[in-house]
Amino acid sequence: MSTLNLTLKIWRQRSAKEKGSLETHKMDNVSTDMSFLEMLDILNDKLEREGKEPVIFDHDCREGICGMCSLFINGKPHGPERATTTCQLHMRSFKDGETITIEPWRSSAFPVVRDLMVDRSAFDRIIQAGGYTSAKTGSAPEANIIPVPKENADLAMDAATCIGCGACVASCKNASASLFTSAKVSHLALLPQGQVERTERAINMVNQMDEEGFGHCTNEGECEAACPKEITVENIARMNREFIKASAVSRG
Repeated sequence: MSTLNLTLKIWRQRSAKEKGSLETHKMDNVSTDMSFLEMLDILNDKLEREGKEPVIFDHDCREGICGMCSLFINGKPHGPERATTTCQLHMRSFKDGETITIEPWRSSAFPVVRDLMVDRSAFDRIIQAGGYTSAKTGSAPEANIIPVPKENADLAMDAATCIGCGACVASCKNASASLFTSAKVSHLALLPQGQVERTERAINMVNQMDEEGFGHCTNEGECEAACPKEITVENIARMNREFIKASAVSRG
């Protein structure tokens, strides 16, 4: 089993109102088979045994599904591997003797809660503004009752894979949430079940995104490159079309 000796520079901050700083920790004999979060678990065990405060960070499923593991690692959201969440990142992606800098997402719309944990409830409010349908609940209907063209179904599924981690915001110099919002707008706009609220959805979700303080899209594609689910910027173009159409209808 291969092991690494590492230097960790970790952002520590008690709250959004207090100043933070990088704290240095040495980690020896780190197995290359560990995930990044398992490595942080071991660090926290060490800190607690020493009577020190553990490092606070978000995590849940640890299967690349929930989007909670939002860490900025060596200047990249989720670290050096493409299409990989932090919890799926393994220590074999690093070199022996390497210094790893770990920070929280950087955005005024994602205020720091503590250490590496940020408040991403702005995403929840964007969803609440229009990321739903009025389809009746109950027992699941027959899957083939409502025909959906395969191309639309594929595009909708691609957009629906967004896990809302916020890597798109963290990677954008304007801290734009356009990729996240467009993925949620797109996957419902492409399906028959999403047509009832289609006009209101585009306007309400984009307006809420702006109200939360996210910046405008830079059209540089950092978000697509950083997205662990490889959501494409084509969704942003679709969202813009949806918004323009909806605005024209509402004025009419």
